[in-house]
Amino acid sequence: MLRSTGDRVVIVGGGIAGALLAKTLQNHADVVLIDPKEYFEIPWANLRAKVDPAAVERTVIPHADYLTHAKVVTASAVGIDDSVVLTSIGRAVAYDFLVVATGRTCTRPQKQSERLEMFQRDKERIDAAESVLIVGGGPIGVELAAEIVMKSPEKRVTIVHGGPRLLKVMGARASAKALEWLRSKHVTVLLDQTVDLAGATPETRAFTTSAGETVEADCHFVCTGRPVASGWLRDSFLGEHLDEAGHVRVDDHLRVGGLKNVFAVGDITDVPEAKQGHLAQRQAMVVSRNLRLLVKGGACSREEKLHRYKPCPRASITVTLGRRDALAELPFMTLIGHIPGAVKPRDLFITRTRRMMGLKSKPYGTMPRVM
Repeated sequence: MLRSTGDRVVIVGGGIAGALLAKTLQNHADVVLIDPKEYFEIPWANLRAKVDPAAVERTVIPHADYLTHAKVVTASAVGIDDSVVLTSIGRAVAYDFLVVATGRTCTRPQKQSERLEMFQRDKERIDAAESVLIVGGGPIGVELAAEIVMKSPEKRVTIVHGGPRLLKVMGARASAKALEWLRSKHVTVLLDQTVDLAGATPETRAFTTSAGETVEADCHFVCTGRPVASGWLRDSFLGEHLDEAGHVRVDDHLRVGGLKNVFAVGDITDVPEAKQGHLAQRQAMVVSRNLRLLVKGGACSREEKLHRYKPCPRASITVTLGRRDALAELPFMTLIGHIPGAVKPRDLFITRTRRMMGLKSKPYGTMPRVM
């Protein structure tokens, strides 16, 4: 068992929030990151990486590159009690402070090289295809469709979405603008329809929707929402602090159920705001400051100084539409086109995110190594 040291902070989940938290705490506490992957990736750049190999290596970053003073246990968390996290490799990790940052369920390979190969295979599938089916019309589906048609306008792209409008995380005006933009790029959008992919394989070329329409496509991508990854908590002492959707209930300090040494950040929380990467990073920084206070001075002496997290229920949402365009929903207006596209950097904040992680920025356009 990896024994506690008195200031041990165990972070479960190495996504955008967990990784940043581990990075900012590693010089202030005995930090252990538990993650089934050997890397973290910049999630909002995933779709660009499917069509642009220049973006790939800059977005998939080994934990060892930025965690120079922390321990990494490459495993999934499978159980927990009030002092120990149990892992899938049979290792028990004791903690003084715990942060749950497991986000949403997602299957990723363990090694960075395997993840890069996945992106390369996706790129090859898209390059070879004359037609592409995208199942799901949320931000991921819309952004992927835009990336494909802006890079290869000759490709036939179809979005099948189960709801009455695209982008339900945004308002009706934004949904209408997105639909109009996509149709102007000759993207076929089928609303209020679903596709049964139970028997689909990479070789499947014909798909039938719930309305009986047949969509022919050389390849397909599933871009529907995923449930939060809290199943491993359900039978633990934290299970009572999960809501019906599996989100972890947190207080203003992002502590779970008022427990003084357990926090949660990112998509897994019930914080009433959009589940966006930059907001997960904000949560991570609040918990980082709180844990530094607690580790430094003890829970009793620092309790009154803990920082509070202020949710952003009306935070601006931007959906990238290829390299030049974007759809931005602001508190006072909704914009689409080059103007909101110019606000979001060409490299999708990859350089800024790498800088936050203390990493040197590779020049945009650097080709990935051949694996």
